This record gives sequence, C-alpha cells and structure tokens, in this order.
Amino acid sequence: MADKNSTIPKGWRMTTLGEIPESWQITTAEKFCLKVADGTHATPKPVLNGKYLVTSKHIKSGKVDLTSAYLISQDDFNEVNKRSKVDQWDILFSMIGTVGEIAIIDKNPDFAIKNVGLFKCGNEFKAKWLFYFLRGRIGQGEIQQRMNGTTQSYVTLSDLKSFPIIVPSSSDELKAIAAVLSSLDDKIELLREQNKTLEATAQTIFKEWFVNFNFPGATGKMIDSELGEIPEGWRVGGLIEDSISEFVKTNIDKFDGTKDYVETANVNLSNFVGNFEKITYEERASRANMQPVANSIWFARMAESRKYLLFQERDWQNIETKILSTGFAGIRCIKDYLYFYWCFILSNTFNNLKNQFAEGAVQVAISNEGIQRILLALPPKEIVQKFTETVSSCFEKISNNNSQIQTLSALRDTLLPKLMKGEVRVKGFKD
Repeated sequence: MADKNSTIPKGWRMTTLGEIPESWQITTAEKFCLKVADGTHATPKPVLNGKYLVTSKHIKSGKVDLTSAYLISQDDFNEVNKRSKVDQWDILFSMIGTVGEIAIIDKNPDFAIKNVGLFKCGNEFKAKWLFYFLRGRIGQGEIQQRMNGTTQSYVTLSDLKSFPIIVPSSSDELKAIAAVLSSLDDKIELLREQNKTLEATAQTIFKEWFVNFNFPGATGKMIDSELGEIPEGWRVGGLIEDSISEFVKTNIDKFDGTKDYVETANVNLSNFVGNFEKITYEERASRANMQPVANSIWFARMAESRKYLLFQERDWQNIETKILSTGFAGIRCIKDYLYFYWCFILSNTFNNLKNQFAEGAVQVAISNEGIQRILLALPPKEIVQKFTETVSSCFEKISNNNSQIQTLSALRDTLLPKLMKGEVRVKGFKD
C-alpha cells in the first residue's frame, strides 16, 4: 500500500536504478566482485598448437564459442593470465564491437582473454546473479549509457568497475532468485540438447539412405549422372524443383500489432537465441521482409554462415509471430519432401555448395540464382515418403520441445526484470 504523501509504495525506496525494496542495496561491480579486470590488449601470435585466445566476438548467447578462436603459445597464455586468468564462476563481458554480450563460466576454462571484461565472482550464485542482472532490462540499459565510440562501440574498464548492481539484503534470497532463473535456463538447455540428438538421429538415417545409398529396397544397381553414380531409378534435381519446392516470396502482407524480428544473429545453428526486437508493420526496416510459412526451410545467405530454421505446420507460434531478415533465404516444400530437404540443407554437402555459388565483393552471399544452381540426387517419391515416415517422430518431438522452449523462455524473460528489482519475491523471503 502506498504512503498517502508519496507515490512510492510502503517498503520501497527510490534509487538511481528505480524503485527497489528498502532493505536491498545498490553497489558497484568492483565491490560486489572479488576483482574486475580486462584481458590483454596485446595481440599474441597464432600458433598451430597451444591454448585458445577468446575475444569479444567469441561471447555469444551466454556462452563462449571457441569455433573461430585461434591458438596462442603456452608462454603467451601464461603471460596473459598474469593479468586476467579466467576461472569457474567468472563472468565475461564483450567490451568492444558488439558490446554487452555476457557469458557465465560454469566449468573450469582453459583459454585466455583479449579485450574482454572479467568479473571474478568467487562462487556460483553471485556469478548467476550478476549474469542475470547484466542480461536484464536495467543492466542492458546501464550498458547502453556507458558505450563510447563512433566507428566501433566500446566500454572502458573503469565503466565496468563502477557499474551499478542491485543486490538483495539476504544472500539466501540472492541464491534463491538465481536458482529460479537458472533452473529455467537449465530446462531450456536440456530441451535444446534433446533436439540436437533427435536431429543427429535423422541426419544419420539421411546419410545412410541418401549418401551411402543403403535405403530400403536398394538393389545396388547404379547409373552415371552429372553428380557421379546414383542408384538406378533416381534422378538429378535442384534445390528449387518444379512440383517439390519454391522460393518463399518477400512481399509480405500487412500485419497488425507487433512481430518478432529475427536476424541471423538471433539464430544459433537451428535454435532461436537472444531477445527479439518487437516491430510493427509501419516501423519495420526494409530488411524485415520475410514471412515464414508452413513447411518452409530458411538458411542464412552469407557464405560460411550455418544458421537454419525449420517451420513445420504445427509450429504456429513461430510462424505467426515472426518476421525474418532478408539475410535468410526461404524455401517452401511439399510436405512429403520437407524432412528430406531439411536434412540435406543441414549437411556439409549443402554448406559447401552454398559457399561455392556465393558471390560478392564486400559481402559474399548466395543469391536466388545461385540457389537454383544447387543440385542433388532425388530418389523416387515412395523412398522419400518412407524416409518421412521413419523420421517424423523425431521432428514431432523437436516441434514439441520448441514449443516448451518458447514457453519457458517467455516465462524467464517475464520473471527476469521483476526478480532483479524485487517486484516478485521468492516465497519465504521477507524484509
């Protein structure tokens, strides 16, 4: 109940970060953490065998992605670690370029850092609290205020040390709130891992049938083709093939309300990651021009970019609420061929062909004309139908998992700002 002489509810107080419970405090990262530092500013030379060097661009979606990181010598590794050794339950912060990406180190790491902010938290729950605070609305707003630079954005080490953090008065409540949020993320991660296993199962069957040609009813008889030998009765066709597949056109219909704008940066392999920008039809950028449809497959046009999305008929939540960037190409398939084409697009063969036909001086990407040049071996329809029947249970489970992921993600994103400000209290805690 609010005091008669104040708009601030009883038991709350106004701070520079808004209203918080009276007993909660605002401190700085330097006081909250054991240490706030940054990685080396030097550029150690790459070597063939050594330790990974992580930069800001390797911090993605709450984790460290070592895929494109290079190796440095043991001597350089040791030298960098004198300044900024990374340990379990540290938080990493991208300081330059794409500022504000945060990773929590939940396992003992074996890499060094360059131009990356380092928050040494000392234990699991303080690390999780800081991780969620920095990812939340208040934390991201404070990050935006501290950004410098015109050509390339950056934040300074002094900005990180003085960064304001809301902290509950009770360490038990801090632990409980961190546990609530991390349990949701753990469930989401478990569902994503299940999806990876299910997709891998479908890919294994695809490879056995359509690459090794060990499919039901195979006779072993082969014929020559422009793709090499293929089974008798098969033919060479295109990714865009009459009566099987077509491009999804970019002229979208007007829509009411808002939709989630999905760029390639919002996708990791075949998963949605991060928060989407909500856009109206009138406010949308010209690139927000790709409307998903049922039984459609999407992939990033950029060479070397392996970002994919599958929209099945049952994925109405994803279909109805999303608008994609023109950085994606979209193909609609007839239902019988959807999983066959999807598994082909996930394959290394498709990735190599996409890169082969990609063009451009500044940005190397594949055009619709290039996509139409991609060929593959097409089996008779009855074999594709049999494959669809065989793997459909995998994709039904993936679709169900994706629905759960969306529900859990929405719950987490709703709870996050409320828990971080004390608007929702964990049961059993009182001031």
